Amino acid sequence: MKTISITILFWLLSMLLLSDESQTSKTEVKCNLTAKNYSLIPANISKNVTILDLSYNQITLNITDTRVLQTYFLLSELYLIENKATILLNNSFSSLSNLEILNICRNSIHTIQQGAFTGLHKLKKLYLCQNKIVQLNPDTFLPLKNLILLNLHGNLISYFDVPQLFYLEFIILYGNPWNCSCSLLNLQNWLKTSNVTLENENITMCSYPDILKRYNIKTVPYKAECYSKFPSFVTEDLHIPFQSISNSTFNNSLNNLTRNSEHESHGKSWAFLVGVVVTVVMTSLLISIAIKCPVWYNFLLSYNHHRLEEHETETYEDGFTGNPSSPSQIPDTNSEETAVIFEQLHSFVVYDDGFIEDKYIDTHELCEEN
Repeated sequence: MKTISITILFWLLSMLLLSDESQTSKTEVKCNLTAKNYSLIPANISKNVTILDLSYNQITLNITDTRVLQTYFLLSELYLIENKATILLNNSFSSLSNLEILNICRNSIHTIQQGAFTGLHKLKKLYLCQNKIVQLNPDTFLPLKNLILLNLHGNLISYFDVPQLFYLEFIILYGNPWNCSCSLLNLQNWLKTSNVTLENENITMCSYPDILKRYNIKTVPYKAECYSKFPSFVTEDLHIPFQSISNSTFNNSLNNLTRNSEHESHGKSWAFLVGVVVTVVMTSLLISIAIKCPVWYNFLLSYNHHRLEEHETETYEDGFTGNPSSPSQIPDTNSEETAVIFEQLHSFVVYDDGFIEDKYIDTHELCEEN
């Protein structure tokens, strides 16, 4: 009797195991549609599909695609690697409550709306690598209560606020242009104090500023100024009086500094004004001197000349006409030729005299005399 009961028990257990295996084999339905050049998610797939691979297509995850996805509510794994998605809309995966793995790497995603992951309560692994994500709202990850792995490598993220992912174990952040300023201090503290493992830590390097490029984001040293911007929790009884004292001392020093700066600014302004006036006056004097110099030079040159007296003029004319070629010494010349030569010489003396242009010679009077 005992042997019969034992055999019945073994038979029941074996049947249960076989039924579980058959159920698992029935529930796991794979569908591989990679590299089919699909621009939309096909709607003719079996509704019992659990693993759907649509990688290497032209899918954009538009509104039509999200509506089709709602019908595949048994999905546990979805692969959309290297497609054409640019935006993850709100409620894109809201009906996929059984989804555990979502891989959307190597797309062109630059915007993730805050409710994009709504409904993914069982999601354990999220891959958003090699996209064009610049900024992420930490509230976007709030629906992911059971997320274990988050892959964000190869994006354009320079700042990342701490997400509230209590079950997260692994995070991948390398290949981003991290700005290791004070704003990244919270992320560093979270990586150090939480149980999250930063994968590829040695190559998760700072890109800015230049002096911190040799550090990774987990070990970069921060100055005391950064810690003052993000103070640790202090009791109010100690913090408030210290803050009031520091504020009062700061205000006093600020008042003294402003007073001194006002006095110094007034003195410097007067000195600057005087210097500007002196510079302008000296420059104007130099310009006027440069302009007047030619006039004064001509005046001095003309001042050295004097008006010829009458006897000096007659003497000069007599001496000029008494040269060897005078009419008295020329043989065989008549009086008319002598008169013509005399007039030509006389006219030459009048108009070629160097003193004609002198301002002290009255040319009108000289013409009358002639």
